[in-house]
Amino acid sequence: MAADSERNGTFYITTPIYYVNDKPHIGHTYTTSAADALARYHRMRDEDVLFVTGTDEHAQKVVRAASASGMEPKPFADRVMTSYLEAWDRMKISYDRFIRTSEDEHKEVVSHVFARLLESGDIYKDRYEGWYCVPCETYFREEDLLEGRCCPDCSREVERLTEEAYFFRASAYGTAVLRELEANPDRIKPDSRRNEVLSFLRGGLQDTCVSRANQGWGVPVPGDEEHVVYVWFDALINYLTVAGYTVDDEKFARVWPPNVQLMGKDILTRFHGSLWLAMLMALEIELPELLFAHGWWVSDEGDKISKSRGNVIDPWAEAQLLVEESGCTTDVAVDAVRYYMFREVTFGLDGTFSSEGLLSRFNADLANDLGNLLNRTLPLVERFLDGTLEQPGPGAGELQAEVLQAVARAEEGYETLDFRGMLEAVWELLGAANKFVDERAPWDLHKQGKKVELAAVLYDVVDTIRIAALMIAPIMPTVAEEIWRQLGLEEMGVQMSWSDAAVGKTPAGAEVRRGRPIFPRIDLDRVRQRIASKQAETESEKEEKGDEMISFDDFMKVDLRIAKVIDADPVEGADKLLRLIVDCGEEEPRQVVAGLAQEFSPRELIGESVVLVANLEPATIRGVESQGMILAAGDDKPLALIVPDRDVQPGERVR
Repeated sequence: MAADSERNGTFYITTPIYYVNDKPHIGHTYTTSAADALARYHRMRDEDVLFVTGTDEHAQKVVRAASASGMEPKPFADRVMTSYLEAWDRMKISYDRFIRTSEDEHKEVVSHVFARLLESGDIYKDRYEGWYCVPCETYFREEDLLEGRCCPDCSREVERLTEEAYFFRASAYGTAVLRELEANPDRIKPDSRRNEVLSFLRGGLQDTCVSRANQGWGVPVPGDEEHVVYVWFDALINYLTVAGYTVDDEKFARVWPPNVQLMGKDILTRFHGSLWLAMLMALEIELPELLFAHGWWVSDEGDKISKSRGNVIDPWAEAQLLVEESGCTTDVAVDAVRYYMFREVTFGLDGTFSSEGLLSRFNADLANDLGNLLNRTLPLVERFLDGTLEQPGPGAGELQAEVLQAVARAEEGYETLDFRGMLEAVWELLGAANKFVDERAPWDLHKQGKKVELAAVLYDVVDTIRIAALMIAPIMPTVAEEIWRQLGLEEMGVQMSWSDAAVGKTPAGAEVRRGRPIFPRIDLDRVRQRIASKQAETESEKEEKGDEMISFDDFMKVDLRIAKVIDADPVEGADKLLRLIVDCGEEEPRQVVAGLAQEFSPRELIGESVVLVANLEPATIRGVESQGMILAAGDDKPLALIVPDRDVQPGERVR
């Protein structure tokens, strides 16, 4: 990637732009922190960098969320967008440009692109009939849907759309995109994701609907304001807007193409790996050098961590947990969360995020390895060298082989996005340095009066710590800066430059400035005991209240259907029970026993539409089999039936 950035003049890296009706969570933070690490690494190489993130604001779900909040879309987007700015500030994200798709400049670029493709015939007007998932803002064919006509990505029900619309002739470019990716296997990483894209393309790229009916929110289609541009077509163009396309030719020539475009694996195949590349081919614009799709953070059960599943992890809350348990500073805790994300799992694969895992990594890797090396070395410099590093004499450089190997592996890790491998290389170096201190025993050298050898040993260790700080700086900027300060390098005005990741570049005369431990150890046993006690209290409270919470996934297992009562009569020998025959859209009616007799007569129930729990296990009540449950309001007795407020066909799902 370094060579490409020199050719372009600017290292251009992007994240997806995020929907503004969703606060940032661990998934957003993962992508953006990875991009931030790459940006910081290339800046340390003295390269010009353009790191872009932002918000995608023209989605239908933004309109619905705004309406639910009693607001218009633009003020709603303005308000929610600030949550991203605040989150990225907290998580030390050093973006160069934060783009919003509601910006006038971006809308102009979208209009230009749409008009150009309309003129060339690559966009045409037709009629769309099919399925659309509003939360995912994605069109699907019937054969793509899950059982029950649910979205294959989020498992929620899709909506049937029939409307006049504009289409992008993606089918004309499917073969060209496929051949390009086959000829350039490094354009999509990791390989598993590339193979998914190739398989998708080999199935034939379909023309894509790129407009929606204008509901007052979005970029109007040029010359036809009854339609607005489809949100994904609009959003992908942000990468061109930021680079100066049609606005600043000099900038575009210097910046384009992007060196790296980062995204979650769920938006690679249908969008970045196919639609986006087809759009660029239609515009005769060079393709991005690398599309990298990382994996998901998943729960212990293997479910994706997301807001829709009710299992979101807030990285800021995890950082606050570290502050509470260890006493470290907030900025150090943020760095520790960033470290955990990239050390815990190989970038590109799925991984499990756990608070206990974070605390354990903090102790084992940060407090024990890095913190211990720093905390044991600086006092030795203070005691034996009066706190000032001396010019190393004969015998210095004993860790040079280990340093060279670590730096080479770290550089390769940043260049190939192997963050885990990069960090493992650094920690192997720290392990070698800790072992070196044990074996060379500076305290014994001092007792033996071996001043030259002592100075060389301590110089080697401090020099190694300095190099380790350089290598982790893109991932842990605050920690690296604090190490720099404690080594006395900040006071000397020494800058962090990747070119200085070499043995012997720590300046003589640096006065160490030992501070409080950066990573105070956590009493994990105490934490586990407190968590266990809190969980026990919570379970006890739930039992007392009888109000146990369920997850979104648990709720989605309940199959609620509209059913029409076609017959009703009392259950013999039971004052409260009625036997109902209901039509729930199946071939045969169902028999349901319901405790409604004291409040409802059989006659008034016949013909009524009710809500049926359709997947309840059958039970025999007073000798009568019941194949479901009718929902009604009321604790001790039914006060009202749960009924639809308009005519709905039997069998329709309730959600």
